[in-house]
Amino acid sequence: MPQPTRLLIEHQCPQCGAPATLEETDHLFTCAFCRVKSFLTSRDFFRFMLPHPSRGNQEVIYLPYWRLKGIMFSSVGAGVKHKIVDVSHQAVTSPYFPVSLGLRSQVLKLRFVSPETDGRFLESSVPVKEMKNTVEQWSCSQLPKPVFEQALIGESLSQIYSPFYIKARKVYDAVLNRPVSKALPEGPDIAALPGGHPNWRIQFIPALCPKCGWDLDGERDSLVLYCKNCRTLWQEAKQRFTRIRVSHLPGGEGGSLYLPFYQIGAEIGGITLASYADLIRVANLPKVVREGWEDVPFQFWSPAFKVRPEDFLRFSRNLTLSQPRRELAPEVPPAALYPVTLSVGEASESLKIILASFIKPADTMLPKLQEISVKPRKALLVYIPFQEERTDFANPDFRLRVNKLLLGFAKNL
Repeated sequence: MPQPTRLLIEHQCPQCGAPATLEETDHLFTCAFCRVKSFLTSRDFFRFMLPHPSRGNQEVIYLPYWRLKGIMFSSVGAGVKHKIVDVSHQAVTSPYFPVSLGLRSQVLKLRFVSPETDGRFLESSVPVKEMKNTVEQWSCSQLPKPVFEQALIGESLSQIYSPFYIKARKVYDAVLNRPVSKALPEGPDIAALPGGHPNWRIQFIPALCPKCGWDLDGERDSLVLYCKNCRTLWQEAKQRFTRIRVSHLPGGEGGSLYLPFYQIGAEIGGITLASYADLIRVANLPKVVREGWEDVPFQFWSPAFKVRPEDFLRFSRNLTLSQPRRELAPEVPPAALYPVTLSVGEASESLKIILASFIKPADTMLPKLQEISVKPRKALLVYIPFQEERTDFANPDFRLRVNKLLLGFAKNL
């Protein structure tokens, strides 16, 4: 599995000012010096900047680049294909600057943008939607036609500001101190681009349980934090922690690891899929519809953690077709928990792709995907037990298995 790039960020503890190095997937920061825990968040997306040597009296111009990372799933006649996406592109259209960041964001430690940073930060003029459409079109162009449905899952969006300066009517790279353009034309082209000091700052939330004040626990990349004192789960929303509903599937033995999944109820139009009986007909399962199955509501299932594309699709398909019906225990399981690293919003983006993976007959139903609407309405975080084996975690009830090593690698997706 090809690995996307890992960005490193220089950071200071908001409590004691001690230096630290973060990865772009980090959310929970624990200072190695004062041991204070903080949750990193933003009102929209993170903004980073590339460091550079001082350029004397030259005014530094920071050009924003969109950075998009995730997994593109595409439904085609031969099944569901996937591709890892990791791209950077100008957020301000200009022929005088490089189109992408190239490799520099991988080899240099970034910093968070703050209002105190000297220089002129140009405002974005390329909308996020336009950039995503470009990525989808590029991905679609490499696939066999027709493409029935596409979804970008596990999406990570950020902006990276790259420094430049103008000297002798040429644009210079402030990191390498060399020109990146030919002589600029006469006129105020670059000077007229809107910009100024950045009005953005990283937000830090103390990682304390809002219910009992205890320290919240989690991995560095956790989106959901756990209070061991009152046994509650919390996620960040609008710069504050909100409690989330949680259940688990009983049956874990000693040494089990509970992996998180989303059970998602959706309003589906264009096809009859409201019950377990409907699922048997839509997926053409080798079962006879029994009495009462028309009253069992259909639910989508999706991993709540980052995993290889083929594992994501297999886990989602197997659980959705199985429709786990044992009574769920409405509490956090008393065992080891794997971190939640995929948001419910991202998981919800996959619902039509999950549908495409089992809908039958494929040759007549896949062309109708665009006419089918799937609107998520409610979600529940459910932990399912996996038994630890020598190289894998496995759940034989649902024919699920994941390699330990590959599960660790997938955290960077």
